[in-house]
Amino acid sequence: MKAIDTAFRELINFIGEDPGREGLRDTPRRAANAIEFLTKGYRDDIDSIVNNALYQSDIDEIIIVKDIELYSLCEHHILPFIGKCHVGYLPNGKVLGLSKIARIVEMFARRLQIQERLTQQIAQTMLDVTGASGVGVLVEAQHLCMQMRGVEKQHSLMKTSVLLGAFRSDSATRSEFLQLVGT
Repeated sequence: MKAIDTAFRELINFIGEDPGREGLRDTPRRAANAIEFLTKGYRDDIDSIVNNALYQSDIDEIIIVKDIELYSLCEHHILPFIGKCHVGYLPNGKVLGLSKIARIVEMFARRLQIQERLTQQIAQTMLDVTGASGVGVLVEAQHLCMQMRGVEKQHSLMKTSVLLGAFRSDSATRSEFLQLVGT
């Protein structure tokens, strides 16, 4: 952690500020702690997250968890993108504990990311973990790298989706998922 503290101290100095100034003295440590938290997804693993919360079930209808908040950092500028994720799956003999779905989203969001890959990682992991007949994931996010700098478009919203299995191959299942998540 000391190396990242030093890097933040050097960054503060590089932009022309005094890292010894009262308001900035503890900033390198706080920034290091923040970046460690914001990238904690690298230290998570799927087995610990799922933690055996996969249950036998004869449910064969779509299960959806909507509006899962997500906070991530774009890998190009290390600026936040903030949004929500909708996850749906078609069980195939097993259902996953509800909070585990949000934890899967969190694990991948808390990494340096691009939204397209984030969406794919969540969908593929849900399919792998549950053995579902199909999975649909839709992510909607606002990117501060596009709002605070560069093109500065304040109201832009990026949507990405990944549809796997029956959500991709069966138009009725795909339509039902998209209708239920509100797109």
